[in-house]
Amino acid sequence: MRIVVDAMGSDNRPVPDVAGAVMAAREWGDEILLVGPEEVVRAELAKHDTTGLPITVVHASEVIGMDEHTDAVKAKRDSSIRVGMRLVKEGRAQAFVSAGNTAAVLASALFDLGRIRGQEGRKVRRPALATIYPVADNPILLIDNGATTDCRPEDLLQFARMGVAYVEKVWGTENPRVGLVSNGEEPEKGSILVREAYSLLAASDLNFVGNVEPKEITRGMTDIALTDGFTGNVMLKTTEAIASFMLRFLKRELTGDTLSKAGLILTLPGLVAALPGLILLLPALRRIARRMDYAEYGGALLMGVDGVVIIGHGRSNAKAVKNAIRQARQAVENGVLEAIRAAVS
Repeated sequence: MRIVVDAMGSDNRPVPDVAGAVMAAREWGDEILLVGPEEVVRAELAKHDTTGLPITVVHASEVIGMDEHTDAVKAKRDSSIRVGMRLVKEGRAQAFVSAGNTAAVLASALFDLGRIRGQEGRKVRRPALATIYPVADNPILLIDNGATTDCRPEDLLQFARMGVAYVEKVWGTENPRVGLVSNGEEPEKGSILVREAYSLLAASDLNFVGNVEPKEITRGMTDIALTDGFTGNVMLKTTEAIASFMLRFLKRELTGDTLSKAGLILTLPGLVAALPGLILLLPALRRIARRMDYAEYGGALLMGVDGVVIIGHGRSNAKAVKNAIRQARQAVENGVLEAIRAAVS
C-alpha cells in the first residue's frame, strides 16, 4: 500500500509529520510518500533512522498556511496538499493524510478528486467529516464534524448512508444504529433541518433509532451520531475543551494553594501504603487517558470524495500523524470507498 503524507501540514511542520510517517513505515511497512519542499523534508528526515524504510520524498514548492483561505488552493497548484491529492487521483497512491488547513484539504479534495458517484450515477452532494466521539460507552461515529456547516435534509441522509458503510466495513458492526442529534427525543423537537431529516431517516431502510440528545450519545445508545458540520464541530471541540479543563482543574486544586500542598504532604504516608493498589489501577488510568487523547484517533475521514482522505488536528504530534496513517490504511484495506459508492446508490 502507498500512502501520501503532507509533510507541511501541522502547526509544527514538518517535525511531527515526518516523525509520524517514519513511525508508521516502521510499524506497518507501507510505502510513505512525504510531500513538501524537498530540501526541508529531507533535512528533517535525516534526523531519523530510516534504514530499510519505504519512504519517498516528493517535491512540492508551495505550502498552504493555516491562515489562508480556499483561494490559495487555486493559486498554489504546487502546494503539498494539491500535489499529494493528485498522486491519489493518478493512482500513484491509495490515500492522502494531512494535518493541514481543513478548508484547503477539503477544497483540494473536491477540485482534484471530485465527489463520489454512485453505481447508478448519483453523486454525493456534499462531503462530511467523520471521527470517533471519545466520551461514550462504545465507539460512536460522529458525522459531520466540520465539512458542511449548512446542510439540507437529504445531505444528512447521505451522511448516514456513508457512515453506515464505514462502520460496517471498518468496525464490523452489522446494521449500525443511526441517531439524529437533537435537543429532545420527540420527532417534533429540533430545528427545521432536524425535523425534516427525521422524516427522511424514518422512511429509509436504515436502522434509525430517532433523535438522540448528548446524554444518549455518551451512554452508547447509537452507533452513529448524525448532525450538520457546525453542530458536530462545536460538539467535538466542547468535549475536548472540557477534558482539557478537567485536567487543569485537578492540577490547580491539588497543587494550587498552601493548604492543598500541605494536604498532599500529610497524605504521603498513606499513599506509600496504598502504592500496590495504585499500581493495579494504572492500566485503568492509562485507558482513561487514551480515551481522551485526540492523538489516539489520528484524524477524521473525509467522506464523499473519490479517494481516501484523512484530516488531522493542526496541533497533531507524531503519534497523531501515525494514527491518521493507520486510519487511512484501514479504510483502504476494508474497501470503504467501494462501500460508500454502493451506499449512495
